[in-house]
Formats: sequence, structure tokens, C-alpha cells
Amino acid sequence: MGEIKSSGYPHRGYERFTGVVDELASRSRPAWKTPRRAAKGAPNVVVILMDDMGFSDISPFGSEIDTPHLAKLAQNGYRFTNYQTAPVCSPARAALLTGLNPHRAGFWSVAHSDPGYPGAALEIGSGVPTLADNFRAAGYATFMVGKWHLTKESNLHDGADKASWPLQRGFDRYYGCMDGFTSLHHPHRIIEDNHAVPIDEYPDGYFLTDDLTAKALDMVTGLRASDPDRPFFLYYAHQAVHGPLQAKNQDIERYRGHYDEGWDVLREERFRRQLRDGLFPSGTKCASRNVEPGFDVPEWDRLNPEERSLYARYMEVYAAAIDNVDQNLGRLMQTLADLGELDNTMFIFTSDNGATGEGGPSGTRSYFSHFGQKLEMPDHWLRDAPRDPDLIGGPRTHVHYPRGWAYASNSPFRLYKAHAYAGGVRVPFILSWPSGLRRSDGDDGVRDQFAYVSDVGQTLMELAGVTQLKERHGIKAPAPDGVSFAEVLRERDAASSHSEQYTEYQGRRAYVRDEWKVVTQKAFGPDWDEDPWRLYNVTVDPAETTDLSDTYPALTAELAERWKAAAWMNTVFPLNDDGSMLRQRPSSEAVLEQPVFIHPKSPTLERFRSSKLVKLRCFDIVASGSWGPEDRGVLVSHGDQGGGYSVYLDETELWLSYNEYGTIKRISVPAQPHGYNSVTVRFSVLPEYQWRIVLEHGDSSAELSSVLQLCGMAPFTGISVGADRAGPVDWDIYVRHGSFPFTGELDGVRYYPGPKADYNPEHLVEIDRMSQTVYE
Repeated sequence: MGEIKSSGYPHRGYERFTGVVDELASRSRPAWKTPRRAAKGAPNVVVILMDDMGFSDISPFGSEIDTPHLAKLAQNGYRFTNYQTAPVCSPARAALLTGLNPHRAGFWSVAHSDPGYPGAALEIGSGVPTLADNFRAAGYATFMVGKWHLTKESNLHDGADKASWPLQRGFDRYYGCMDGFTSLHHPHRIIEDNHAVPIDEYPDGYFLTDDLTAKALDMVTGLRASDPDRPFFLYYAHQAVHGPLQAKNQDIERYRGHYDEGWDVLREERFRRQLRDGLFPSGTKCASRNVEPGFDVPEWDRLNPEERSLYARYMEVYAAAIDNVDQNLGRLMQTLADLGELDNTMFIFTSDNGATGEGGPSGTRSYFSHFGQKLEMPDHWLRDAPRDPDLIGGPRTHVHYPRGWAYASNSPFRLYKAHAYAGGVRVPFILSWPSGLRRSDGDDGVRDQFAYVSDVGQTLMELAGVTQLKERHGIKAPAPDGVSFAEVLRERDAASSHSEQYTEYQGRRAYVRDEWKVVTQKAFGPDWDEDPWRLYNVTVDPAETTDLSDTYPALTAELAERWKAAAWMNTVFPLNDDGSMLRQRPSSEAVLEQPVFIHPKSPTLERFRSSKLVKLRCFDIVASGSWGPEDRGVLVSHGDQGGGYSVYLDETELWLSYNEYGTIKRISVPAQPHGYNSVTVRFSVLPEYQWRIVLEHGDSSAELSSVLQLCGMAPFTGISVGADRAGPVDWDIYVRHGSFPFTGELDGVRYYPGPKADYNPEHLVEIDRMSQTVYE
């Protein structure tokens, strides 16, 4: 707080700052501290990254979804049909921002658990410069909005080490959600720069994609108001269209009835347009229906009318969310046009991985219960809450579409996100820079040369004249794996600059060399090495329809060995071949499980920090304070419409609402006379992922004898004291009272974590550790 007599906050050692910057002191800095200016006329650079969007989901790649602004970028730029990425999001984002292969960047998987291996650090190394670091060193302003997902869970809370947060990784400004996903109507936690934004209630009609664009425009126009010449680097990482799928009503209505014919017809129509537009040569085959067990897609015509109606609604929402992304791209393009900078702005538009099949064969209206645990769940487990289909896409439901729509989204490829087949790794890619890369006559801008996600940064820097930093924080920077494909942009017949690339995720593997690709399908199992390699010529067979491994066994074996050599070079081992690495958590997280007191003026406790107090265990909550007969409001809440609980005083009753993945259950006891009071809620674990909940107040008690536990990623919104902030737990209470702030005097709330359930997978980790000590 106060006055800081230097520029560059918060990069001068402060995580947060409020006060006055002494401009005179800034002007009097020694000359050697003066920031470098970018070359005059250097282009602005905008990287737009979608989340879980398939190859065919935008109109320049065959889609029927209305995306005119993306069509304009493609019309003035270049479309890559053989651009490939990592199978899941965090590894792709790390590779894009660092130029390193995913495992070398520290991301074997998404940024959650840290099993303790170099390729699974889940944070970019301190000596690795990001694209933002490089552009800022070249004199650019660096901005980011949207999804980060490059900080491990245990470092997301307010008291954590922020070395891996966006501002510490090269960005001047940041606004968005650092988790892997969130609600687009009621985001669980928004970070601005280095701090959480306190939000009790979102305004009516709020939508995150619109908000992110507004913040991006503020950053850009704010820069222009102060400096008319300095170029900017903007990384716009969308939360859409990751689950839970959500969209605005007016956008959903535009797609009513568009998907009644189903995913089979949709895939055929998209592939036909892809051939028409020259994305693939005539004679290219579309991959047949996915039939692999657990990933298969039913024929649309065999579904009953109720299923067709419900499933079509899911796709209407998905399409509406993409449409809204394009609308927001239009807002950004118009602002740059108003500033006279649109033609000298380099745009990249792509996706972090292919469309996902995680919605299962029938989709879900209870997203978090659908992914409660990657275990065999009991028969009574709820996988799809019976909600009104008209609510799908709105703020009251957390949903995902059936995987048949992902089968269509990934046309013409097979399988989905998390797979090494093309459906998981081949995504749309557009690059446009009208004033710097004009196409020659007769060049349609379509490029079929191989390019990889790690190449993007190297290409952007070459085109913008930015030099790769040689060190960061005094540590020599690792040599990038990516290579620029700028020559391919300039010369349509130029050879690919990137000819070989490995892929690995959860034991699924692939290796590309020139026109050949070997790939395996199996994940999670001790016999992963016995899974046969399949061989495809992806130049003539991009959809990987014809396995040639029996025809060319020597080539198949050679490429398999090439994969193994690349895996050793890129710290891929050990493989997560049995899923056990997902359970491994560092002992440093144990401090997050200690009893905690939360003051009513505390901001909402971060999601993962909150989960450590309650997940798969017994726990008690004690709230204390003083209130009178007129007082009302929430004492404590945890969660949102995807699942959670809330304790509140209303009229003459003290209530507990339990949101069981979309189904509300309530109990109450009489409110005690005014004065000092204490309320206790006891959660006791039961077999088969259930809790018994007892609400105690004075001499009264009530109980829910059995409810499904909130596990996996639920409750998603963290713990709030004195109001139900951000996403509401109980929609009826929210409609009547909003966030329902408590009107009495609340001392605070204490959480007392108790014993873990015997089916808590963390017990297995502790058993492993104890066993190891016996033999040491």
C-alpha cells in the first residue's frame, strides 16, 4: 500500500499494489533501465485459443455454425488442415507458450496433481521464457484474458506462491479464470492481475465470453490512450466450449431445430463441405463411426424421439457458444478497425485439442456427478439429473453433450480429445495478417503441411521480428522444440519445417514422421506395451481409416522405436499406464487439510483449498454469532448449481440446502431466540460415496440420512461466509434473495476436517508411502 517510486508494479516484488506511482521518479531512471521499444510498425499479435473445439466446428472448416468473422480471417489468411496439438489442454497451452514439447515444458497432463516427476511438474520452469516474456522483452505490451490452467491446484489459492501465475510469466495484465473450466453464467472465481475479484452476485444477463472481450478491449484501448504506437501481444484463451456447456438464450434460439436430423447427417454434411472447399483432396475417406468400447456412437435413427429431442438441445447450446465466440471476435476486430490497426494485426485462431467425448453416450445434465470419480460407482449413483431440457445451456444446469456430437465435431477424423488419433490432436488453425502476409493470386490459403503447437510461438516471433530470449532469471533457457513455419505461409509448396513429432497421454502414444504415423489406442493398463502399433499414411489417408502395419511391419517397428527414443529425450517416462499417478499428491498439500477459521470479511475460499477440507471425508462446520428475530441470510455456503450446500437463516427457521448435483434437498430446525448462537453441521461418511448430514442448533437437530457425496471437482465454487457468492447453491433462494447476505453479527465459521473415507484414493498413496519406508 502507499507510494512506490518505480515503475513496473507488480513486477517489482509486490503481488498486489494499491497507491500512487511516482511518475517523476520513473522518468529519472538510468538509461539502461529504459524499456526497449518495439520496431516502428511492428504488428499487433492476437492468439485466440478455443477449449475442446473440434476440427469442423467453424465455417472455414466445414461447419454450418454462423462464424462470419472467422470466415473473414480465413478469407484474408491461411488455413492449416494438418496442424496438430496435444491431446488435452494444459500440455497444449504449455507447448504453445514455451515452444517446448509438452513433457519438456512439465505437462504430462492437465494441471492438477503433481506426482513428482520432471515431465509432470505442472508448472513452467522458472528458466523457461514464455511468448509473453519474449514479446515484452521486444517492447510489446502483453495482455491475457481467459483460461490459464498452467498452475497446479495447490498454488491457486490466495496465499500460494504466485510464481506460476500469468503476471509472473510475462503478462502485464491478466483477467480470467485460472482453473481448467468454469460456469459461463456464474464463474466460480475470476482473477484480475494477481488477485481474486470479489463478486457477490453477477448482473442479469452476465456471460463470461462477453466479459472477457470487454476486458481485452479495455486493455487495448487503455494502451492506445497512453501510447499510440506500442504494439501489443494479446493471448485470448476462451473457456468455451469446455464443459459445462452454456450459452445465451438469444444465441441458443438461433439454432432451434438445426440439429434435429442428428450427428450422422451433420458429419456427412460437414465432410462434404470440407471436400468442396479443398481442405482435403478428392477421394479422401471420412473415418467410419467410432465403435471402440466406451467410445462408440449409436446411430441417430435408432434413438427414440425423446432421446433425439434431448440430444439435439445439447448441440444447439454448443453451436450457440461458438457463435458467441465469433460475435466477440467481431467486437475485437471492429475496435481494431476503429483504431486503424486491423490490417496490421496478426491473428491466430485454433483449439487446444479436439472435441471431447466426455459426455458419454447420452450426455449429462449433472456434469460433476458424471465425473465424480474415475472408479466403478455404485448402482444408485446419479449420472444425469432429470432436469427440464429447456434449462440446458442456462445458469441452472451444468451439462455436456453426448459424444455423438463430438464425433461430428471432429469430422472427418476418429475418436476424441485425450486420444492420439486425429480426432484428439488435429484441430482448425487460421493465421491472418493482411498487411504482412498477402496471398498471391491463385493461392486459396489452404496448407496441408504438418505443423505442431510448439511451432506457433516460433512462427509469430519470426514474423514479428522478435528474438527468443536466451535466459530467464539468470537461468539459461532450454532450446525450443518448435520451429517456424513462416516459409510455408509464404510458399504454398514449401516443405514442412517440422517433420517428426511424438505424442503421449495416459499411455496412448503416436509418432509422426513425414507422411507416416504410428499410433496406439490403449490407456491405463499394465500391458500397455503389448498394445499393437497401427500404421497410417496420413498424406493420402488423413482420417486414419486403413491400417498398414501388416503391410509395412519394419516401418511400423522403426517408428515405434523412434517414439521410444523421443519419449526418453522428452522426459515422458514414467508413463501413467495404470492411472496411479493421478492419485499421487505431494505432502506439501497436507497443510491445506488443517482446521481453518474463515472470517465473514474473507473473500470466497479458492476451490481446491476448499475441497481439501471436505472431499471424501467426515467434517464439521461450526458457525457462531449474534442475531435477532429480524435477521436473515446465509451463514456459510460452498458450491453452486453443479452441487453444494448452504446454511441460512430465513424467517423463523434455520435451513440447510443440499444441492445433490442439481437436485435440491432441504432440512430445517427452529431458529433459537435472539442473542449469541452457534450452529453445527456434521457430515459423516457412509459407504458407497454417501454422507449423512446433521444440522444442530440449540436443542434441535435435523438430518439428511443419506445423500450422494460431492466429489471429483464438486463443489466447484469455494466456501463463502456471510453470503452465497458467485454461483448460487439453491436457485429458489437466489431468485428470492440474491446472494442473501447475512444481516446479523457473524463471528465466522470454523471447518474441522475429520477422518477420510476408506475409499478415498489418497489412502492408497499413504499406504504406498508407508510400505516404502519398511524396505528403506
